[in-house]
Amino acid sequence: MSKRNYLLAGVAVIALVLGVWWFAGFGTAPEPGSQPSEAGKAAPDILPVDRKQAAQLGIRLAPAIAAIEAPIAVIPAVIQPPPNARVAVAATFPGVVMRTLVVEGNTVRQGQPLAVISSRDVLTMGADLTRAHARAGVARSNASRLSQLAREGIIAGARADEANALAAEAGADVSEKARILKMVNGAGATGTYTLTAPIAGRVTTASIQTGNPVDGTTAPYVIDAANRYEVVGQLPERLVGMVRPGMTVLIEPDITGRVTAVGSTIDPATRSATLKAEIPAGPGIIAGRAISLSLSGPAPAGAVSVSGDALVMVEGKAIVFVATANGYAVREVVMEGSGGGSAAKQTVLLSGVRLGEQVVVSGTSALKALALSR
Repeated sequence: MSKRNYLLAGVAVIALVLGVWWFAGFGTAPEPGSQPSEAGKAAPDILPVDRKQAAQLGIRLAPAIAAIEAPIAVIPAVIQPPPNARVAVAATFPGVVMRTLVVEGNTVRQGQPLAVISSRDVLTMGADLTRAHARAGVARSNASRLSQLAREGIIAGARADEANALAAEAGADVSEKARILKMVNGAGATGTYTLTAPIAGRVTTASIQTGNPVDGTTAPYVIDAANRYEVVGQLPERLVGMVRPGMTVLIEPDITGRVTAVGSTIDPATRSATLKAEIPAGPGIIAGRAISLSLSGPAPAGAVSVSGDALVMVEGKAIVFVATANGYAVREVVMEGSGGGSAAKQTVLLSGVRLGEQVVVSGTSALKALALSR
């Protein structure tokens, strides 16, 4: 082939390549949406809200914190006083009620007077105490005189020792009678004694009236400790191995306590075991009341806790709004459950939010409306 033919063939190849490049790069119209996004335009899952708009919408943020506990289940339970927190106040001596100072339902402090009772036994004991004081005084004087004579060699020392022993015996008699009167809050001069509250709590029984007789075998008052209660619940069989003493329990809205015991025997009728927990006193905590008890255990690794107010439902999905540089990101989340405490109700999230991210906890309704309008 001549030199000219080689030259023509090379030009043809170059022209072909240029034609292909033209049609591939410039001759084809771009697909819709293939153009790059405009500068500053938010991504589809970001709601573009600036600071001024956020303030107008009442948006408030709170960080997602590491979840320590996560709800396990809610079980039925009954509040009752612990076995060692119910005290019967007995009438120590028989007598007649002179005055009642509290009634059923009253809250009392430890040592607070409950009733004043007139008793012949107390009057007799007061008289015995007076006589014992007199005998003790004579015995002490006699022992002092004989000890002096013994030191001077006038009498044998044995007589002084005997007198000192009698004085000590008389003093012990006085101390014993005084101790008994003090123990029953008795006043020997008036022949009365006062019933007092042995613990702080709530008077649940007051079977006593002014003028009525009492004896040493009855308990006119029953007091339940006001600072703690016991909750007895029915734990389903499937949870017996999961729930352990020390786990947290919750009674709405914010009464928290700890599991103290979990039964190991399954009731064949209910297929449940007995669970016991201790809780403090609080609004609505009344012995005998039936309640729902929420149980919580250790949270899964990586779970975070956010305020329950942060959650909204959009098209059947649970979402939260997370603050970003361009606005608020719409995040679908997976929940473990809800718990509570002295602070606002918290929700444990297994995914969708990272630790430390700022989550919208107020103004979510406005953001939800904005998300639905897009």
